[in-house]
Amino acid sequence: MQDHGVVIVGAGLAAATAAETLRSEGFDGPLTMIGSEEHLPYLRPPLSKGYLAGSDGEDALVVQPPAWYEEHAVEVRTGVTALRIDRERQVVECSDGRSVPYDRLLIATGASSRQIPLPGADLPGVFLLRTVEESRRLQAALTDGPTPKRLVLIGSGWIGMEVAATARTRGADVTVVGIESVPLSAAIGPELGSLFLRRHQQAGVRFELEQTTSRILAVDGRAAGVELGSGVRIDADAVVIAVGVVPNVDLAMQAGLEVANGVVVDGGLRTSDPRIWAAGDVANAFRAVLGEPQRFEHWANAIATGRRAARSMLGLPLDDEETPYFYTDQFDLGMEYWGYPSLTADARLVLRGDPASGAVVAFWVAQSGERAGTVVAAMHVNVWDAQAELEQLVTSRRPVELAALIEGPERAA
Repeated sequence: MQDHGVVIVGAGLAAATAAETLRSEGFDGPLTMIGSEEHLPYLRPPLSKGYLAGSDGEDALVVQPPAWYEEHAVEVRTGVTALRIDRERQVVECSDGRSVPYDRLLIATGASSRQIPLPGADLPGVFLLRTVEESRRLQAALTDGPTPKRLVLIGSGWIGMEVAATARTRGADVTVVGIESVPLSAAIGPELGSLFLRRHQQAGVRFELEQTTSRILAVDGRAAGVELGSGVRIDADAVVIAVGVVPNVDLAMQAGLEVANGVVVDGGLRTSDPRIWAAGDVANAFRAVLGEPQRFEHWANAIATGRRAARSMLGLPLDDEETPYFYTDQFDLGMEYWGYPSLTADARLVLRGDPASGAVVAFWVAQSGERAGTVVAAMHVNVWDAQAELEQLVTSRRPVELAALIEGPERAA
């Protein structure tokens, strides 16, 4: 490394993990992190769960305490936006007028909430949920003034369902509007999605499924509900739009890097420019298991790719790819998932236990090709002693008998 060292654009979990890995692996050159938010790196999962519920404080969001960055000589420039990468001069031009030189550059700009061209989407009382400020504002909307609040969630994916559970736990009157016939079915299928649907309904959450939203209604200049494509109107004190995220690729596109559903990188997270890497939500990384790039948006991927990019920058050996992992908590349902959702479309779903009981283990088993008989994805709901088994089955990529999956780890081993 030369004197200019490493610059990381972005100040989220992937960026923080990369900085930590660089230092722990012995890099002692200049290390600068540029983040547009006014915060040091923080964790996003609590924003729709414990932090929104008020049960978790600021300490639940901390990746590293403030003193860590000073102790490890990591310059974190918060509230500064990277405007342009000049690849020829090897500098990042920033919103504060400074140009930061680099020898190696990591793009970890993350993703932003998807916005939809919905009339009324810009009204006060309409919320997205991606940042700590957005979580605070939504928390205030759920607690300030008379209660219970009436909340409409547009979107029946993970964030929408997590916010619905949290808001209902806080006493809100909650309605979820989704285009699917079963919430979460795009991710885990209708049989398992129905498990979550039933639990929400038992808690009093209402659903308007296979519905679109035509507009957000207003009273006195504030959001006051939604009108569905069917013409049904639902009154609300607040509306949350939770329809996914989009990778923040503008900086990479301006720099002329290859972009396709994120910044395209190889197995070592290196972009089409050999001096630039990408990690986290923005990186569409080559996955050896799949034989093609795939982008993941979960916190475990931010950690894995942040660590991998740092090691790649230093020319260190790279471990095997980590198995994709994510989790959710909704009411008393805790779920963990390992594997590759893109491989489950033609896979056979095998269940251990009854989803209606609220505790089940699920396996997606490939039916054809070179993966036939292997578990390409697995998840559990409230079966916590299955964790090691499920990760090992997906990671091993070896054929297993269906009976062994159904009967338990003794026969699957």
